[in-house]
Amino acid sequence: MEYFIIFISAIFVNNIVLSQFLGICPFLGVSNKTTTALGMSGAVLFVMTVATIVTYLIQHFILVPFEITFLKTVAYILVIASLVQMVEIILKKVSPALFQALGVFLPLITTNCAILGVAILVIQNDYNLIESVIFAIASAIGFGLAIILFAGLRERMEMTELPEGMKGVPAALIVAGILSMAFMGFAGMV
Repeated sequence: MEYFIIFISAIFVNNIVLSQFLGICPFLGVSNKTTTALGMSGAVLFVMTVATIVTYLIQHFILVPFEITFLKTVAYILVIASLVQMVEIILKKVSPALFQALGVFLPLITTNCAILGVAILVIQNDYNLIESVIFAIASAIGFGLAIILFAGLRERMEMTELPEGMKGVPAALIVAGILSMAFMGFAGMV
């Protein structure tokens, strides 16, 4: 039951983007089209899950035993950067169109505070490895849900008549705020 609570809570109640405001840069930057948002969600799911596993192992088998936990952030960023490079190489070979569509935002996963945030939250919440993986997957699903919903809403907004001063970023920020408030409705769920 505890795994289920961690899973549902990470997706809806403590959504990494809409509740904790981590990963806003790709959330706003890659959400122009649903297909691009879907590709970014997949990349974030892979990197977040693998990065959480690797950083958990580094924390418990290297940093804590050698009493060098002050290097946690540097070690985590190196792991995330390596994983993003791997995803970049794979995407370039497998799906050049998605690689082009993601553009500059793919390397930004390296500094995506959502991925680093999840790796740090796992340690702060004192999760074991299984709970960490569940939390990482659920957080990535929550990120994907938020960015895909937002992309769909932005595509829909392009077809509506808006005042000139509201077109583009202003309307997108208002919609993001409303989406965030909608997710706040899940707060009493868990």
